[in-house]
Amino acid sequence: MGRLLASTTFIVGMLLLDLYVFQTLRLLMQPWSPRTRWIVTIVYWLPSIFAVLMFLTGPLNLTDQWPRAVRIYVFAVLIGLFLSKLTASVFFLVDDMRRLIHWTGGQLYYRLLADEPFRAAPISRSVFMSWLGIGIGGSLFGGLLWGFGNKYRYRTAHVKINHPGLPDAFRGLRAVHISDIHSGSLTDRRAVERGVQQILDLAPDIIFFTGDLVNDQAGEMDEYLEVFARLKAPLGVYSCLGNHDYGDYRSWPSPEAKAANLERLKSVHAEMGWRLLLNEHVAIERDGQHIAVLGIENWGAKANFPKYGRMEDAWKGTESLPFKILLSHDPSHWEAQVLKDYPDIDLMLSGHTHGMQFGLEIPGFRWSPVQYVYRQWAGLYRDGHRHLYVNRGFGFLGYPGRVGILPEITLLELV
Repeated sequence: MGRLLASTTFIVGMLLLDLYVFQTLRLLMQPWSPRTRWIVTIVYWLPSIFAVLMFLTGPLNLTDQWPRAVRIYVFAVLIGLFLSKLTASVFFLVDDMRRLIHWTGGQLYYRLLADEPFRAAPISRSVFMSWLGIGIGGSLFGGLLWGFGNKYRYRTAHVKINHPGLPDAFRGLRAVHISDIHSGSLTDRRAVERGVQQILDLAPDIIFFTGDLVNDQAGEMDEYLEVFARLKAPLGVYSCLGNHDYGDYRSWPSPEAKAANLERLKSVHAEMGWRLLLNEHVAIERDGQHIAVLGIENWGAKANFPKYGRMEDAWKGTESLPFKILLSHDPSHWEAQVLKDYPDIDLMLSGHTHGMQFGLEIPGFRWSPVQYVYRQWAGLYRDGHRHLYVNRGFGFLGYPGRVGILPEITLLELV
């Protein structure tokens, strides 16, 4: 019942938004020929009608029969259109507020100051604001379409981390950090293979993966298990779980089926040769000296994200080790618990945010909507000698693209 109400509310809201935007579009089309207006009207309403039909037939699961790539792109285009219209409507709303204020001011003037009766003269909509809204909304949609081509454009970020407590044997250590593979979204195996080779070409001493191997189901890795099993490093490959790895975002026929899926996913890590750390740690030895690598299950400080991680279990036994690296999927864990309760964690590696797959990064400036939710959302952060690095994600989820925030392979060099 709740799902039906939510779907109905969304459909009604979407149609109201479509009508609101179309009223402005109809104004702008007045100088055009009748044939052009008719074509634009049909093109405008067809996606909305299609989206409504998809929602209405949702219980029949008809889209489940579509090829995965088709399903991903269709949903992305529809959501992109919705966001573009929503953006354009902000400008239309500003113009409507201007008209309302103008009308209200005129009404007060005629009633209080003028000798003649009040006449409600029509106030036309601003053509400039209308075109501005259409232009910005259209640019957003165009940018989202352009971003489809960026989802496999892996960028290598080379980051040097200086820490006085690092043992001499580990100075110059080259560690590759990747996160958020989301294999259920991947559709181009060759492109992923190129990304894996890009990692291997960096000749890392050790590799870290910080969660969300899949979207929901362990079976999503069937096609890519051999690809990621190629990742090898002299000191090993270490991983942890992310919030999507537990299958919490889909319906399962039984609790047993959900538990079996998680166990299968754990075995996938083992089959690839990755050491999955489940609220535990390992000591890494190099030339007789040691550092600790801790890995916990997902622990999120934000609402609706589970706290499966148990830091006390992972940390216990590392007291004597001089340098500690923590693999924890959600960066909100850093301020919420790690900085306060575990001051000897020297470096925490996370992912989770994807940089929202949308934003702007130029020298000296970066922005993404996700920064209004996560204070630490991409790149390197410091608190004294303690560091957090948030990887922007190897894969993608939902939107099959990247705008301004490219998929990332991080090369961390301990110096």
